[in-house]
Amino acid sequence: MPAVTVEDILSLPRITPVGTDGAAPQARPVETITNAPSGFEGEGFPVRRAFAGVPLDRLDPFVHMDQMGEVEYAPGEPKGTPWHPHRGFETVTYIIDGTFEHQDSAGGGGVITNGDTQWMTAGSGILHIERPPEALVASGGLFHGIQLWVNLPASDKWVAPRYQDIGRQRVTLLSSPDGSALVRVIAGRVGDHLGPGDTYTPITMVHATVAPGGRLELPWDPNANALVYVLAGQGRVGPDGRPFRTGQLAVLGSGDTVVVDADRIQESRAPSLDVLVLGGRPIGEPVAHYGPFVMNTRAELAQAFEDFQKGRMGTVPATHVVD
Repeated sequence: MPAVTVEDILSLPRITPVGTDGAAPQARPVETITNAPSGFEGEGFPVRRAFAGVPLDRLDPFVHMDQMGEVEYAPGEPKGTPWHPHRGFETVTYIIDGTFEHQDSAGGGGVITNGDTQWMTAGSGILHIERPPEALVASGGLFHGIQLWVNLPASDKWVAPRYQDIGRQRVTLLSSPDGSALVRVIAGRVGDHLGPGDTYTPITMVHATVAPGGRLELPWDPNANALVYVLAGQGRVGPDGRPFRTGQLAVLGSGDTVVVDADRIQESRAPSLDVLVLGGRPIGEPVAHYGPFVMNTRAELAQAFEDFQKGRMGTVPATHVVD
């Protein structure tokens, strides 16, 4: 699981432990741990539905998340998605291993690979496609990534679509105080350190790799929720050390730190504990979600489907060209 790595973690800025100003930190307790069921998306690539079974009010402002892979494709097997619409939210595609091409009906497009993030604000509506490049389809290979859906408040659901291409060289890299954890801040704030992602709703998105026996203690906005999803490995979460493993999501309660410990013994296929830590300030508005649209009312959903069918969200380009 390469994503972004460094040879010497201790050369990075270190996260300042919470409580150094004299106030005792409050680690967030575990409320629930759920298992992500397996399924298929797009043209048939395997996913884990990370948020399955969790009420939307505990996820707010997040709506949906798929762990794509981890899968080793044979030649001819890599798959993507066909052209499809989105309205009312943002899609965040984070590629850990492999390569994805993306293109939209407004002329945007690009390629993302190990450690890159493509942040698409669908806003008022757009058509979009994601697929592996032809070279990867021909050769096969490892593919692993995340797609996260972030809701937009009603006041921003009609903003013009936009892209943020967050290359791996822009990700903020941090070390835990003892160097046992590498922290990649994609968006939001960890202590005094900011990630590059520009968000409409205040959120934090972190990918952390914790060495066997290591501890990660992240300062966390007490006004935001906190979710910890295990990408690979096994460990414990929260002040009580609740066990969790690959494909499990921990929903945490109130507090100002997120605490994760990696087990000393890991499987050979996952030598460290890799977690995605998410948090956001809840929007607190009604959510009407169906298919590729996330709106506030059923009437707005019906309008979205009508607008898509009548071509008001754009049209598929005659040729598919990716820069």
